[in-house]
Amino acid sequence: MKDELIGARIGHYIIQEPLGQGGMARVYKGYQEHLDRIVAIKVLPSYYAADPNFVSRFKREAQAMARLSHPGIVTVHDAGEQDGRLYIVMAYMSGGTLKSRMDHQMELAEVLPVVRQVADALQYAHQRSIIHRDVKPVNVLLDGDGRAVLSDFGIAKVMESAEHHLTRPGAGVGTPEYMSPEQCRGGSVDARCDIYALGVMIYEMMSGRTPFQSDNYTALAHAHIYEPVPPPTLFNPRISLAVQAVILRALAKEPGQRFRQATDLAAALEHAANSSQAGAGGMPGQFGSEQQVLLLVCPQCGTNSKPQMRFCRRCGGSLSGVEPRPVPLSPGGRGRSSMALSKAGAWTQVCPSCQAPNTATNKFCMKCGSRLPGIPAETGSAMLPCPVCGHQNLPGRNFCTRCGQPLSRQ
Repeated sequence: MKDELIGARIGHYIIQEPLGQGGMARVYKGYQEHLDRIVAIKVLPSYYAADPNFVSRFKREAQAMARLSHPGIVTVHDAGEQDGRLYIVMAYMSGGTLKSRMDHQMELAEVLPVVRQVADALQYAHQRSIIHRDVKPVNVLLDGDGRAVLSDFGIAKVMESAEHHLTRPGAGVGTPEYMSPEQCRGGSVDARCDIYALGVMIYEMMSGRTPFQSDNYTALAHAHIYEPVPPPTLFNPRISLAVQAVILRALAKEPGQRFRQATDLAAALEHAANSSQAGAGGMPGQFGSEQQVLLLVCPQCGTNSKPQMRFCRRCGGSLSGVEPRPVPLSPGGRGRSSMALSKAGAWTQVCPSCQAPNTATNKFCMKCGSRLPGIPAETGSAMLPCPVCGHQNLPGRNFCTRCGQPLSRQ
């Protein structure tokens, strides 16, 4: 479909080509003739301009954004309204977004400078009582040298105000995969919601995925509020225990248990990286002294299983030929590996609609959002006997871990 804005003039700028599409706006590459420079232009849908209160607040926030002067925050050049469209003009970043760079599990050496730069930008804004509310990889831009610059400061605040009287799609504040539990509840938020979102970004950069995934907002919100965060070592066993501990603290359900400041999170991650390197080199330290357990990792679904198992307990795939590999026990001295977490009930309920695994406490499926029947107290701990070989399997298993036979749930 042809974009009617391509080639059009908006304010002092000629729109050249689209750069990206977000939940609430479209971003274009533009040209400012009288200054002979390339800019980025964010254009909001016309229905926002139909609300005079929204327009007034948008202009006030654009002025506030323009006063933010920090190397880690994108420069705002201009903002206005034309032909029923609100727009904001920002510095053009030739390196694209962090999201476009995240096509692989990033190494810690790649992650550290990005986290430090974003954290410094957030700290600067938080000290001026400005909360971003929508920290995510597509809002982190990269310049020609790969330096990370945070964009969209103030836009989320405008959206939060509009949420109560605009019902169009995209009016809500935040992006579900990165929203803190307090945002999901719709309660008041402070700077620690940005720290949670930065923690999700670190998790995604290092593991290749966000902690919770679903196409359904209700399922994602439920997971952020109630579900334990899957240890990132489940998806990338190269992550050290020290680094994992930092990520999990940033993703604490209670704001008071997270880092107080964004720069505290960055500093802790850098310290964890240094302690991990020391542990790997044989020097005394926390990382070098942690215990590990040998597990089989299913090549089909990534689920951990005991070395003696022949078939995956979740998908039934064959574990023949899979070499056991060391998986670290969780931090904090609790002595519970990711396998032990599963045995304790992390994945003991299967959605009747899509067959996705869920925790025993889930009320809605994390994948499709369907209501779950729950596990009755009298049967929640009952073993599942295999109808073929008689092996006793733990609750929540779809297939026998000895012979691979589908398990009856009658």
